[in-house]
Amino acid sequence: MAVTVFPQVQTVTYSINPATFEDTTPITITINGNSINETSWGIAATHALYLWSWSYDVNDANQMDSSSNGSWTASDEASKFTYNAGTDTYTKTFTPSVYFGRNGIGRIGFLVKAKDATGDKKSQDITVEVGSFQVSLTSPVENSTTIIASGANFNIAATNTNGAASYSLKSNGAVINTNASTTNYSYSHTNITNNQTYELSVTQAGTTIVKKFSAVVNPNTVSETMPAGLADGINYNPADFTKATLVLDAPLKDFVYVAGSFNNWQPTSAYAMKKDPVSGKFWLELTGLVSGVNNTYQYWVVDATPLANSPSLVKTADPYSTLVLSPYDDPWIPSVNYPNIPVYPVGQTFEVTVLRTGQTPYNWQVQNFTKPEKEKLVVYEVLVRDFDAARSYQSLIDKIDYFKNLKINAIELMPVMEFEGNESWGYNTSFHMALDKFYGTSDKLKEFIDLCHQNGIAVILDVALNHAFGRNPMVRMWMNDPDGDGFGSPTAENPYFNTVAKHSYNVGEDFNHQSAKTQYYVERVIKQWIQEYKIDGFRWDLTKGFTQACTASDNACTDAYQQDRVDILKKYADYSWSLDPTHYTIFEHLGSDAEEKQWADYKVTETPSKGIMMWGKMTNEYNQLSMGYASDSNISRMLSSNRGFAANRLIGYAESHDEERLMYKNVQYGAVNGSYSVKALNTALERMSAVGAVSLLVPGPKMIWHFGELGWENSIFTCNDNTVNTDFDAIGGDCKLDTKPQPQWVNNWLGNSNRSKIYNDWAKMITLKKTEPVFLGTAVMTNANSLTVNIKITNESLTSAQLKDVLILANFDTTAQNTPTGFPYAGTWYNLMDNTSINVTDVNAPINLPAGEYRIYGNKTANLAIEDFEKTAAVSLFPNPVSNYFTLNTAVAKVQIYSISGQLVKTFTSNENADFQFGVSELQTGLYIVKAVDQNQKTQVMKFIKK
Repeated sequence: MAVTVFPQVQTVTYSINPATFEDTTPITITINGNSINETSWGIAATHALYLWSWSYDVNDANQMDSSSNGSWTASDEASKFTYNAGTDTYTKTFTPSVYFGRNGIGRIGFLVKAKDATGDKKSQDITVEVGSFQVSLTSPVENSTTIIASGANFNIAATNTNGAASYSLKSNGAVINTNASTTNYSYSHTNITNNQTYELSVTQAGTTIVKKFSAVVNPNTVSETMPAGLADGINYNPADFTKATLVLDAPLKDFVYVAGSFNNWQPTSAYAMKKDPVSGKFWLELTGLVSGVNNTYQYWVVDATPLANSPSLVKTADPYSTLVLSPYDDPWIPSVNYPNIPVYPVGQTFEVTVLRTGQTPYNWQVQNFTKPEKEKLVVYEVLVRDFDAARSYQSLIDKIDYFKNLKINAIELMPVMEFEGNESWGYNTSFHMALDKFYGTSDKLKEFIDLCHQNGIAVILDVALNHAFGRNPMVRMWMNDPDGDGFGSPTAENPYFNTVAKHSYNVGEDFNHQSAKTQYYVERVIKQWIQEYKIDGFRWDLTKGFTQACTASDNACTDAYQQDRVDILKKYADYSWSLDPTHYTIFEHLGSDAEEKQWADYKVTETPSKGIMMWGKMTNEYNQLSMGYASDSNISRMLSSNRGFAANRLIGYAESHDEERLMYKNVQYGAVNGSYSVKALNTALERMSAVGAVSLLVPGPKMIWHFGELGWENSIFTCNDNTVNTDFDAIGGDCKLDTKPQPQWVNNWLGNSNRSKIYNDWAKMITLKKTEPVFLGTAVMTNANSLTVNIKITNESLTSAQLKDVLILANFDTTAQNTPTGFPYAGTWYNLMDNTSINVTDVNAPINLPAGEYRIYGNKTANLAIEDFEKTAAVSLFPNPVSNYFTLNTAVAKVQIYSISGQLVKTFTSNENADFQFGVSELQTGLYIVKAVDQNQKTQVMKFIKK
């Protein structure tokens, strides 16, 4: 019995007059109003129906949209139908060659829609042939795939208009039948044992029309036990580079072929996957592969009795691909970013997986990176696309000194997993284990990670595992696809995705994280990036979406405590820690303190201390301060303790990629008081150092959004043309996701003293945070809802001979203020930014601070807060990296070695001996700071890597 897959289901009733037409003939399309969803589309009263159309040339290629379409969310008025109330019909008259701006049209396609087509306010695709000579394929349906039994016959029939035509039928590229003159063609292809791809070419008076279809033979899947130890996806054979075994988990599917470059994309029964009788997984060992050669492949996944509107055959890349090729995106990837990109196979559709045996592993220079302590993390969030104009990992590599000089110790990359399109924030992920190619190669990302590790910088990945987008194979294998375009939404049979989202913040398709198969997939993703790329941590996007307890319309439920969400995310954290006990797990939850506390306090007492770090959005509060407004400026929740967390697991931030820039709002809406105006650019910039003082130095991990340290004042809604558009309902929507300009490099912001002051001030603050144990202590904020901020930090585990107490003062008013102090005790206090001192006799005496200024006072000077901190000087260290010892090029009196966390680990007295060898063989691999002091007490600070 044969099962035919119909390529499209037309849900709209229409007619075209005249029924047969040339591309120069005026035509009228009439739509029956009863056949569209006027009420649900919101057009029952307005009858505002629009045409969305496209055309193909006579060879059924070169698709071109009509210029009258407008945008998907805002159709152009030129594409609007005329409503005829008496007949409840809609009509649209046009001449195809004029409407599409081209001649030689062979076919037009169209659908009807509301002006804003979001939320499925559209019909399905319709295609219509153009020309007096037309061909109708009566059996099978055009572009269909028919499932047949091995040895069965396959009947093909077609008719044509305008007189006799010549027919030629090809199967798998070879002509198998011809008829020189007929208007009714029929042929029976007998005893078919292999898969067939057909092309029926029909020619009349020099015009040829081609109809395509295929037949797939049911191979009667072999049941055979899968070899032990195999995982889903590609399993390379370490002992034999000519072999690899593929595994696919495809419940409810009848059989699967592997089509690829190794069988010329025409799989025979030898490439039918076997099925394991216990797990139900499909598997196949490939042989005859050549080491070091790129192979490409897809799975042909078949359901002989699919659900209504679901395809019988889905051609898809491997869900566990680590490198995919895309016909939609790859042609626009710059060759300078990805040299020698593998070639997408001619004649195929949808993504394909790259398989390559005998790959040379990346040569990591740092094998066992020691991560910075969670409490000392200063994370720098980066969107590679917008970091500089080159938009590549090489750009980040080239600017490593920029990161080093800022002193940050972690970089968080917004999603770099294979996403749809090239210029994206990356949250529209389709293949979570594959690296997106737009920014560069796998080795280039590894080079960047390795370089970061050499410089004491951890690398964190932003991962979007709440959802996947429509190209994801696990969506496509079980999908509703009524228009037959190969994409759709999950069906009730889908073992990975919900048919409707179970939370109110969803984008793409919503993963069901209670599914064991989804959990397996997520853990494989975690393993790939930790083990293959040595990624130090994940920032989990939109963790509110990991529940099955709510609905898409119930925001209160989504925001409330959900136990299933708590449990599954703990499980994922446990798996990460099983692979790397010091792995950073960070949740973007932005939810209730009670739920976040469950994660923040989770396993913090273990060794090493764990606990999940939470994103702590404080943008509004800090922006109120920077603009000069006291209302809603309470920054007390920057402290983990004020959220009820037992440990400092809050990554507090004043800016992230999701919120408007502080500086943009400063110059747009800042307070004005006489001649002092926060709206003045340089004045607004002057206030940003104070923002750093009262945010970065608060105990616990912190985050910077790229170029906040240079006072970036461009709106996050800046468009490609440098205008600002915040109107989501405008044509094309707002510009939040647009690629941003690069003034920070083009205009040399580091050379601007007003901007570089922020950068340099924040660098010193970050250094204090990383190296001084006082910032591991506790903090108390007074005047937290005031423009005069007061933060007291103390570490009771330190002695009075150490820097154990810090007082931070800031005045965000628009006039000078006598700022309340409350020093812990009288005596000499030091400004840690420049080591100047004050004598405090009255601990409560206020200090007058000009508008926008701050002070950071400590009871002692800071170890590394010195004027010559890391400036180029005469002292140099050799060799670097260091194996057993190093020497200095000049005599010094004393050398102290600190771990990157600021702990003093070794001290030398060299007695002014220029040949002294500083032995460090006992130190662990990692990055260290060397503080060299000469006989005049002048100090030089350097770094070295211990091999």
